[in-house]
Amino acid sequence: MTEDGAAASRDERAPTDHQPPTAPGSMRLLETIVRRELQTLARTRTFYVLAIAFAAVVLGIAWVGESVRAGYVPTLVDLLTPLELLVPVVAVAFGYRAILGDEQRGELDVLETYPVSSREIVLGVYIGRAIGLLTVVVVPLVLAGLAVAVTESDVLTIYASHAGADSPILFARFVVLTALFALAVLGVAIAISAIVSGTRSALALAVVALVVLLVGLDLALAYGFSAGIIGDGGLVHSLALSPLSAYRGLVFESAVVVAAGTGPAVAAPVSSLVSLVVWTAGSLALATWAVNR
Repeated sequence: MTEDGAAASRDERAPTDHQPPTAPGSMRLLETIVRRELQTLARTRTFYVLAIAFAAVVLGIAWVGESVRAGYVPTLVDLLTPLELLVPVVAVAFGYRAILGDEQRGELDVLETYPVSSREIVLGVYIGRAIGLLTVVVVPLVLAGLAVAVTESDVLTIYASHAGADSPILFARFVVLTALFALAVLGVAIAISAIVSGTRSALALAVVALVVLLVGLDLALAYGFSAGIIGDGGLVHSLALSPLSAYRGLVFESAVVVAAGTGPAVAAPVSSLVSLVVWTAGSLALATWAVNR
């Protein structure tokens, strides 16, 4: 971004521009924060690169693997593993500097002079970033679903005994669950941006968070099961402790196993949904506490 562009971005992000003589209400300020975040995303080329790359990978996997010709369930099965990696990376990229950037520019100090709480600041930042993130994640998945509707002609042998089980409803569930997973990881990224004090520490902590989310928690669960700490009966509930495992289990339980018609339980749906909500709400609470310090 050029210096003139950066200056323009800072000017447009300043919450005091075009304000009426009296301080606006908290809802007005919340809307201002959301609009400011959307303007920031629209003016940052990095997010466009992420969006194009994400869409290219999703559509490329669906098309090159020819799963779009096989049906909705084969397509979501092909996409699930790549999305387990890509969604956290994109979500962290969207959020790991969101609040830190405001603090470095002194905008948090300005916002604190208005009748808006730390919770509303964090919520406004989160909503703005979430709109951008969901656009990047959901649109390519919807296009992949439309591609299935247009080009579907063959049925994979593995689903031959379950004629009629494949359905766009199952793919829609997959899209919704992917969106919930993205929002949970974005909450973690927003918390990172609130507790760090510099860009380097934000980047380092973001990498650590990705390693923990993508590998660490699953390894801990695997160790707990192999060591006998987690019993057979509690395994599906324990998997919900990891947002990645919760997402994976929900997709299999609500889309893949349903299409197959049979199979053991691979997740506890209620526990997994609660886990994603807790990860999101807990991360935003941590961010609020950090901003309020």
